[in-house]
Amino acid sequence: MGLVWCYIGLPGDTNMVRLGKLTDYGLVLMTYIARGDTDLLRTARDLAAESRLPVSTVSKLLKQLLQSGLLVSHRGIKGGYVLAKPAQSISLVEIIAAIEGPMALTDCSTEVTGLCDLEPCCPIKSNQQIINRAVRGVLEKITLSDLAHPLHLTSIKDAQGKSLPIIASGRIQ
Repeated sequence: MGLVWCYIGLPGDTNMVRLGKLTDYGLVLMTYIARGDTDLLRTARDLAAESRLPVSTVSKLLKQLLQSGLLVSHRGIKGGYVLAKPAQSISLVEIIAAIEGPMALTDCSTEVTGLCDLEPCCPIKSNQQIINRAVRGVLEKITLSDLAHPLHLTSIKDAQGKSLPIIASGRIQ
C-alpha cells in the first residue's frame, strides 16, 4: 500500500485531501467491531452483513488489520475477529497506517528523501512537514472509541482571540 494521497483540486473544489475508499471502509468496519460486544468474535460474513460492505472487501480489510496487530483472530467453528486492544487505545492514525501505509499528506511530508523531483528547491517542504505533523497529531488523539460515538467540532480562543477548531468527543482530552 502507498501513502495517504493528496488530491489537488480545482478552484472551488472541496475535495483537497482524502483517504482511499478502502481506508474509509476500514474505519467503518473497525467502528462496527468497536460498537459491539468487544469480546464477541465476529466473522467476515457477520461484519459484512452488519456494515453492508461486500464480503470480499471485509475479508481483505480484516487480513490487513490482523497483520497490523489491530485485530486478533480465532480459528474454528466459533472463530472470528476481535479487537487486539481496547477501542480507546487504537488511534485513527494506526488504522489508516494499517491500510494505507505510513501517513503523509505529500511525498515531502515523509522522512524518506528523494520521492519528489522538486524536493531540493521546494520553498514549502518544511511547512508541509509541519502541517503533516499537525494532521497526524490530531488523528493520533482521536481513538476508535471516539469514532464510534458522535464527535463535535468546536473551537477555543488563542491568546490573540482567534478561534481554533478542536474536536470534542465527550471525553476529556
